[in-house]
Amino acid sequence: MIKPKFPILHVWMDELSELVKDEGILIFVILLPLAYPLLYAMIYNTETQRELPVCVVDESMTARSRDFIRRVDATPEVSIAAHCTDMAEAQELMRRRDVYAILRVPAEFNLSLVRGEQTVVGLYSDLTSMLYYKVAYLGVINVAQEINRNIKVHEHQSNTTAREEELARWPIRFEEVKMYNSAGGFASFLIPPVLMLILQQALCLGVGMSMGRSRERFRGLVIPPSRHYKNTLAIVLGKGLVHFLLFLLMGVYMAVCVTRWFGLPQLAHFWTLIGVLVPYLLACTYMAIFWSSFIYRREDCILLFVFMSIPLLFLTGVSWPGASIPPFWKAVSTVFPSTWGANAYVRVCGMGASLGDVHDELLMLWVLAGVYFLLSCFVYMFEIRKAVGRSMLS
Repeated sequence: MIKPKFPILHVWMDELSELVKDEGILIFVILLPLAYPLLYAMIYNTETQRELPVCVVDESMTARSRDFIRRVDATPEVSIAAHCTDMAEAQELMRRRDVYAILRVPAEFNLSLVRGEQTVVGLYSDLTSMLYYKVAYLGVINVAQEINRNIKVHEHQSNTTAREEELARWPIRFEEVKMYNSAGGFASFLIPPVLMLILQQALCLGVGMSMGRSRERFRGLVIPPSRHYKNTLAIVLGKGLVHFLLFLLMGVYMAVCVTRWFGLPQLAHFWTLIGVLVPYLLACTYMAIFWSSFIYRREDCILLFVFMSIPLLFLTGVSWPGASIPPFWKAVSTVFPSTWGANAYVRVCGMGASLGDVHDELLMLWVLAGVYFLLSCFVYMFEIRKAVGRSMLS
């Protein structure tokens, strides 16, 4: 194989050759970013819970209570799976996970409404998942509001025209507009920031395994004993360019193909996406190179990087409100590109923001890319001196 004369191209070709030859590295830099987004998107593709199994304890046993239960069953959120005679039987069904909520209609339900008094309907939900509570509550509350409006119209029977009846039913009409996530779904909310985290995690794992493999091959060194590995800039740029270009393709695949296949929010133009991905991937690449300098075995990168994925998702402020994150952890989050990249990506793809609208996030990504690049150069300057010292001793 003919080696190029320029050191940076020599390093680039060496790194690419080592990447292609190592099956373990290929799994992390090719298979993981290709398969992970599909797996996550398929799991959450239904967006919201539908037809949640609910059991009913109807203590009223009147026509009005049965009508209320039928209306609840007709909603898309709830499915009446069982009718129980008492709460003990209903609780046993919930313990067995046959149902995820209990709807209790009290004995005085019809009598209270006839008297014009307020009645209370009990909804007991399984809170092991907030989605169970959300859909059960929506199904019941929508029916309750509709019955309330019908009762108000009945009380104003003196109204004779259709317009007066409409005003009695809807004295204040409101419109609900769900901004940026029209389906109110889990996938549209969670998958976009997860895509950015997958890119960062895969980069760290791929670079970390490559660094660990080099240390195993060259007896603790990360560079081979070659005259082409004497220039710090050539080494850092050559190694970084391989992973940057590869993951730029992966980023485009996630942002364009995966989002289109699964109907995720995508309001950004192609070049706006590139404007976000370029600084983000540069920052991730050189962060991976710097942190991988602490890797001495191939397996160490899994221990170092994999466990960080969930904490970093919370630190982005996307899955957990950023305003509720303590100042210390907010400061910690600023050193990770995922914090800025996930927020920028969510805003341009889900909210239609321009590059100017995410100026602060992009500026921080460029700053992190520069800082981690300098740290990587410092690491390789140290490694070059180690290699030169070892060669002189030998």
